[in-house]
Amino acid sequence: MPRSRLSPSQRREQLLDAGEAMFLAVPYDEVSLEDLATRVGVSRALAYHYFPDKKELFSAVWKRAHNELLEQASFDRPTPLGEQVRQSLIAHLRFYERNAPLVFIANRSEIAADSVVRQPISEDLDTMRLRLLDASGLKGRARDIASAGLAGWLAFIREVTVEWLSHRKVSRRDVVELCMNT
Repeated sequence: MPRSRLSPSQRREQLLDAGEAMFLAVPYDEVSLEDLATRVGVSRALAYHYFPDKKELFSAVWKRAHNELLEQASFDRPTPLGEQVRQSLIAHLRFYERNAPLVFIANRSEIAADSVVRQPISEDLDTMRLRLLDASGLKGRARDIASAGLAGWLAFIREVTVEWLSHRKVSRRDVVELCMNT
């Protein structure tokens, strides 16, 4: 690829696009920053300037993907909150289906417990919890109790989703109903 002059944010996005394509196409262990640099047509040093290691690259790819998901999950429409949660859950499951290789890296690989990889997941779960709490209108102790329950429920959803993607023994509708009933 011929080199092109891009702004720092454009170059970072270019690297993220290429990194995402690589993580979706090959196992995590087969992705390297050197291959990323070659794919994009930049020096290895420049790739390492943006992402000091592969975990940082993956974390940035994962965070960007989750940011897109979070844009769809707002709870401020006139629709009843339960229906908004259901629609958000369906969007969540579709997102995880489309990004299954990233999901497995973030949740089932040797780097899944690394704080660099966990941080985007934790931030996104906190964002979803706070949005749901705000939409509920709860205050004080009721909000605190609901917050604890939502933290557990969101972790449950994440685990059920990964299990579902791993085995595909039940339908997406079954997963939605299980999560909504829980």
